[in-house]
Amino acid sequence: MTVRSYGQACPVAHALDAVGDRWSLLVVRELRLGPRRYSDLAAALPGIGPSVLSQRLRDLVEAGVLEHRGPGYALTAWGAGLEPVFRALAAWGMASPVPRAGSVSTDSVLLGLRTFFSRTPGWDALVEVRAGREVYRVVVVDGELRELSRGTPAQAPDAVVTGDDLDGLTDGPEAFDRAVAAGALTVTGDAEAVRRLVASASRPGLP
Repeated sequence: MTVRSYGQACPVAHALDAVGDRWSLLVVRELRLGPRRYSDLAAALPGIGPSVLSQRLRDLVEAGVLEHRGPGYALTAWGAGLEPVFRALAAWGMASPVPRAGSVSTDSVLLGLRTFFSRTPGWDALVEVRAGREVYRVVVVDGELRELSRGTPAQAPDAVVTGDDLDGLTDGPEAFDRAVAAGALTVTGDAEAVRRLVASASRPGLP
């Protein structure tokens, strides 16, 4: 592996040996919604060079975080166990006193729905989200987010959301309304169901 081992039996040090190198956690992030091919990972992480991406994939497979699955890569059961770490990092990063800058991948935007979703019982929704070549399925049952997956279209969805810039889905209901009004997002079907989804996943401090 390219990460120099800390040489400590501490579990934190061992975890950093596995995923502490630059780009490693972002590669893992892009696999949280399902397997991806090398080319898809490269497109989702435009700042990473091909040699670095190849090395990180080898390192993560060797560490037991990823595995080869078909023509691409997927998280192992141990790798999927990083989910609470990502949730904690996202909440911590949102509270940063330093403004955030740079691009955001489509998976990262959709994962914001899962990270900040707050259950409000009494409603159901099946929403399909399309961004470029990617398709996502969002399932809410009795106000609980039951599924957020990539690659599988929804069967008879209540609403279909289409757009290249999906920030309007995680920046609060007002931002969603502005994105729809400006044509950045197109909603076919029950727009109110999508608005309720957005409201349930509003990030801290957003209306």
